[in-house]
Amino acid sequence: MQFREPYLARRRKVGWDLYGLLGVTKGDTEGMKRQTAANLRFFDAPVALMLTIDRDLEIGSWLDLGMFIQTLLIAAQGHGLDSCPQAIFAQFHPIVRRELAIPEHEVVVCGIAIGKADSDAPANRLVPEREPVEGFTTWLD
Repeated sequence: MQFREPYLARRRKVGWDLYGLLGVTKGDTEGMKRQTAANLRFFDAPVALMLTIDRDLEIGSWLDLGMFIQTLLIAAQGHGLDSCPQAIFAQFHPIVRRELAIPEHEVVVCGIAIGKADSDAPANRLVPEREPVEGFTTWLD
């Protein structure tokens, strides 16, 4: 997956902010591996979901999937559960597809961890910076 600016810098900023909370410094390969492993274990959540979409569906269906995912996350919160959508699984789609017997015509979009967040976990204190509304909105009169 290739990212271009400004998205690459934003992605890196969130990653390094998270690693900072976890005490992982630049060049700490073992620390990075530990965090990746935790991510791939769904952070030990009791419920793990894998979301896919049919490969031949177009942009409207991807929009529907995004709204479905957001609704799922809000519904979990309404039931007192925390959730974490995880894009990392798309990077490992051949392994995920093989292990879960996902047919080739489906695209692995993301995983979602659902459970109760550990309020003492440093990662759960991350509050990513957000682009100001003016950075992505054009107002017309």
